[in-house]
Amino acid sequence: MKRTVAGARALFVIASVLAFLFTVAFAAPSYADRISTIEQVKVSIVAVGTFERTRTPPFQFRGTGFVVDDGTLIITNAHVLPPLLEAAKMEVLAILVVAPNKESLDLAPTQVQVREAKQIAVDPGSDLAVLRIAAPALPALKISASDAVKEGQEVLFTGYPIGAVLGAFPATHRGMISAITPIAIPQARAGELDPRLIKRLSSGPFAVFQLDATAYPGNSGSPIYDPDSGEVLGVINMVFVKGTKESALTQPSGITYAVPASHLRELLKKSR
Repeated sequence: MKRTVAGARALFVIASVLAFLFTVAFAAPSYADRISTIEQVKVSIVAVGTFERTRTPPFQFRGTGFVVDDGTLIITNAHVLPPLLEAAKMEVLAILVVAPNKESLDLAPTQVQVREAKQIAVDPGSDLAVLRIAAPALPALKISASDAVKEGQEVLFTGYPIGAVLGAFPATHRGMISAITPIAIPQARAGELDPRLIKRLSSGPFAVFQLDATAYPGNSGSPIYDPDSGEVLGVINMVFVKGTKESALTQPSGITYAVPASHLRELLKKSR
């Protein structure tokens, strides 16, 4: 009897140790892993705006963008793009690339570079746009299949909240997919209602991600991504917040919406 009890205790201890080792092996990523993911993503985040050499400041911030594909394509929101460029003043669409200072705790970046960008594809229906820059290429993010995203899934997003005020220092926020809800994004100008867009809107709304996190106007165009892999799951969209369910609110509500990456993948295919 004593041997049986002792054997049972030994088996219990072994099972407990194995369970602990299994839990450690498959536990959620550590803070160090998250820090590494954020560092990898930040180098692909850019500010999107316009550049005019004779004005002060020369670069005018409009929103966030991120690098994909071969490192020469930039993703942002369609509403981030300027409606017109002052050709007479040589105003151009541009991105601001900030190289972080890894050698010092000094907040000053080691390098700030303005690079001209060209608009190559825009989809007002999903509020997405693709820009192209000339070589050299920048570090690119991988786009994930957003069809697998589930409610309750944790995500991160990195961008320039209130960028014109806080400066070119990308910030990361954490949130959860609180709902996957249908929406048809309205257009700010009637001229954007081309036949292709009218067909999409007439076919009904498409699903977007609702996050339990606060994004600000400068976050428009920021990627939402998997905290473990850094793969892009969607793109923060502020037009939806201002133009529909949140139109009556003048202060951040803690609710943010993002366009799923599936629409981004479709637009990239058409732009090639």
